[in-house]
Amino acid sequence: MTQTLQILDQTFILHPTGALFWKEQEAILISDVHLGKVGHFRKFGAAVPQKALFQNYTLLDTVIEHFKPKHLFFLGDLFHSSINKEWQIFEQWVRTTSPKIVLIAGNHDIISPLKYEVLHIEVVQELVIATFLLTHHPEERAGYFNFSGHIHPAIRLKGSGKQSLKLPCFFKDSWQMILPAFGEFTGTHVLKPSAKNEVFAITKNEVILVSN
Repeated sequence: MTQTLQILDQTFILHPTGALFWKEQEAILISDVHLGKVGHFRKFGAAVPQKALFQNYTLLDTVIEHFKPKHLFFLGDLFHSSINKEWQIFEQWVRTTSPKIVLIAGNHDIISPLKYEVLHIEVVQELVIATFLLTHHPEERAGYFNFSGHIHPAIRLKGSGKQSLKLPCFFKDSWQMILPAFGEFTGTHVLKPSAKNEVFAITKNEVILVSN
């Protein structure tokens, strides 16, 4: 189950994978996939299952098939580190996917833009579309609504006893939305909402408004 929001007269659909669909632009926004992280950890001896390499691609395909976008905007940290064996998997995936891809570079995106250029992926530092500003790090800029990532936001829900549950979330206020990390092999950072925030927690199958 998704959640639909109106922001500055535009329609945005929040998906349980952590992806955001911008209806009028026919575009998907995704942040912090950290492709190659599994290969990076395996290279240094971490016991990460080989099948974890393909989980992010399965999720990407699921979202693309659901929304059928014309554009795919990655809000930074698409690839975790330097090129490793997973780059070949990424190349193959890009060549079989249909949306036009733009990468808004994040702090982990250290691979040369020339490598992305070969795959017809545009790499930029930010992207401005009408009154919307797309960045990796959260940024406040007068006159724009900012979509960003980087933080890997999560919310901690507490029950009547001592039990608690930490869930990734979309974290919104009047001028910005921070997207959850899309990558399956990433951590989270718990944020504490104030009265001005709207928080949309994500589970495997749902996006749930938990605070506004």
